[in-house]
Amino acid sequence: MDVMEEVVVQKVSQFSSTDNSPEDWNVRGIADWVNLTFPLGVPEAEIIKAANAGTEEPVPGSLFDGLSAAQFAAVSFISEAVRKAYELKCSFENPDALKAIERYTILSAIDKLWQEHLYGMDSLRNSIGLRAYGQRDPLIEYKAEAFKIFEELMVNVKTEICHNIFRSASSLMAFDQFLRNMPQRTVHQETTAFGGQTATASSGGAAKPSDMVSEASEAISRAKPVRTGPKVGRNDPCPCGAIDSATGRPKKYNNAAGRMGEPPISLPRCMN
Repeated sequence: MDVMEEVVVQKVSQFSSTDNSPEDWNVRGIADWVNLTFPLGVPEAEIIKAANAGTEEPVPGSLFDGLSAAQFAAVSFISEAVRKAYELKCSFENPDALKAIERYTILSAIDKLWQEHLYGMDSLRNSIGLRAYGQRDPLIEYKAEAFKIFEELMVNVKTEICHNIFRSASSLMAFDQFLRNMPQRTVHQETTAFGGQTATASSGGAAKPSDMVSEASEAISRAKPVRTGPKVGRNDPCPCGAIDSATGRPKKYNNAAGRMGEPPISLPRCMN
């Protein structure tokens, strides 16, 4: 839970500000991250409500130091929801198997991201000499960049652990029971690429392929051009009024606008 709290603090600080009110935060980003990382269905309104109700300042020198009262309240609200979900998960797991799975999850995240970190350090070491062209000391630049990359590594490791810890279980039955007892997923109002409302948002069910095909057909039919004038045949007189200089008769559409690929309307380019 300590790792999860650290990640929650980091993400809330990333999507919010101590100077702005909760309504001005990127609450959608916080809610999306929480609901994708943890098996929760936290709506945005509840995060804003919890943040606005916060009056307690964090303890100086603690993990929450530097947060405002609203940020601290939002972190506490999310951390409490995560803690309840984790306790619910543990209630369906075999304790011995759960420890082994969590140990494997942590070691896998460290091993995977540590290899990527080493690749990044190799690239940095090969390219840091170019900083000398900008009148900068490559050694100092290397130390600064390496420290920044290491901090990113620590954040990524903790985020990866939080992401995978709820996606592992000692048995399929335990995982199924855990998901059945969790709150339902939050559904956002969505629109399709054709401008209509999705079946999930309107009826609460999954969109059927037949509905999607019908919606696409309607969109295509609406996009078809509408003819406003009479249809002109190939041998009919051209509506532009062009006159054949040799015979003095109106030109046929096929020999006037039709030859130039123009639509059957009055065009100044249809000349004698």
